[in-house]
Amino acid sequence: MSEPSERLPSLNALRVFEVVARHLNFRRAAEELGVTQGAVAQQIRGLEADLEIRLFERLPRSLALTDAGRGYQASIRRAFELIAEATRALRPEPLHLTISVTPTFASKWLIPRLPDFTAAWPHIDLRVLATERLSSFHTDAVDLAVRFGQPPFGPGLETRLLFEQGIVAVASPDLLERLGRPATLADLQRFALLHDAHNAWPWFCQQVFGQALPVAAQNLRFNQTSLAIDAAVAGQGLALASRVFVQADIDAGRLLRVFDKVLRADAGFYLVAPRKARNEATLALVQDWLLAQAAKGAHEY
Repeated sequence: MSEPSERLPSLNALRVFEVVARHLNFRRAAEELGVTQGAVAQQIRGLEADLEIRLFERLPRSLALTDAGRGYQASIRRAFELIAEATRALRPEPLHLTISVTPTFASKWLIPRLPDFTAAWPHIDLRVLATERLSSFHTDAVDLAVRFGQPPFGPGLETRLLFEQGIVAVASPDLLERLGRPATLADLQRFALLHDAHNAWPWFCQQVFGQALPVAAQNLRFNQTSLAIDAAVAGQGLALASRVFVQADIDAGRLLRVFDKVLRADAGFYLVAPRKARNEATLALVQDWLLAQAAKGAHEY
């Protein structure tokens, strides 16, 4: 028993038929296909012989589809559309771009700015992968990452400084009104200190006051900076955070700077991408937009 595929006409002949059926003209079909008019006519004759049915009426100056030809054209056109759809599904979308960031960076800096991005680049499908885990450019299909630290971050990677780290202490206006603004290390005893995974309070106290963090200080600990910031907004204590992550809350009056001092760290936030990018043009657009947003924010401080 023969396989079903053996009973199918030539795929090339079907393609020629679909083009001729659209143009109803051998010459224009030949121009689209890049072959001779005779080759087109030969393919149609062969297809009709194979099917044992006429698909076209040969008129003196033109062609016309037979009833059978019209029905066949609709089915063949749909079949080629399905093939095209299946082929597109196999190929990576050139305007998809995945960026890996921490949850805090996503919620406190990137997401508030995304409306500007979608307005400027509506054709780019930006996929945000928010995770504390260090994502892989290969296994996680990440195109761009924002990483905190100091370069180099690895072989084969290019880095661009997004913004430097500037640590500030913040608290809610209500909390400061209730307990008073701290001026000395002893004053911190009145407050709960909100820690994140970076545990910067000992370093901050040493830099600002020249003394170690008091042992008796109240402490609340969170695994993400965004949670410590949210707790500070809720009036639960004093938080340390990168200034870029709390600037929107400061501007909105939800937080106040506790001390004027901004502590600079050796590390910063960097855009990191493979030197051999999957889609260089889209990557360049996204990087330039992120850098422009960072520069705009720096001018607003």
